[in-house]
Amino acid sequence: MRLLVVEDDPVLADGLKVGLGLAGSTVDAVANLADARLAVRTAEFDAIVLDMMLPDGSGLDLLSEMRQHGSATPVVMLTALDETADRIRGLDIGADDYIGKPFDLDELAARLRAVTRRRNGRSDTLLAAAGIRLDPATMIASTETGEFPLSRREFAVLLALMERPGVIRSRGELEDRLYGWQEDVESNAVEVHIHNLRAKIGRETIETVRGLGYRMKAS
Repeated sequence: MRLLVVEDDPVLADGLKVGLGLAGSTVDAVANLADARLAVRTAEFDAIVLDMMLPDGSGLDLLSEMRQHGSATPVVMLTALDETADRIRGLDIGADDYIGKPFDLDELAARLRAVTRRRNGRSDTLLAAAGIRLDPATMIASTETGEFPLSRREFAVLLALMERPGVIRSRGELEDRLYGWQEDVESNAVEVHIHNLRAKIGRETIETVRGLGYRMKAS
């Protein structure tokens, strides 16, 4: 998943980047509303982790603006407040979930998987296509011959392909899943990860569409 974290506490923001990164996500972080507004205008994210209280306003303002402009990106709100009215307002504006500070990182990762699963219209926690099953919680792919642990970036590529079997994913789309703003994009990274995935789950499962990109076989 490509995630945006909007959190002004640098220690917490860094912890979220590292922790959610280890859970298989590519994470970008900003510390205020102004940068968050720019981020959602210029990049696509699978989900947003949004703090309620920010230096230049409320995270609810950003959430309201996103929903008014038709954005369906899932948003999980972070809040240190216990006021029921604030939670109700956020849910009515369009928040997909809440988690209170302090929180367990594994729980937040699970909530993010749940909101993105609902957005994609899936009820099953596992993805399946072309005889492959992928568990986003463990980053393990399985076939009839066994289980195959994946690196973070192998997982990111396979997840992007298996979310939409039969649909071509361009190299640029896959690079967006692999790299955050502060990371250098390696010129042949996508090709390397596709090669490694084919070696693990079978060459016939991922098709190359010359000049366009890659797609997961639908069946």
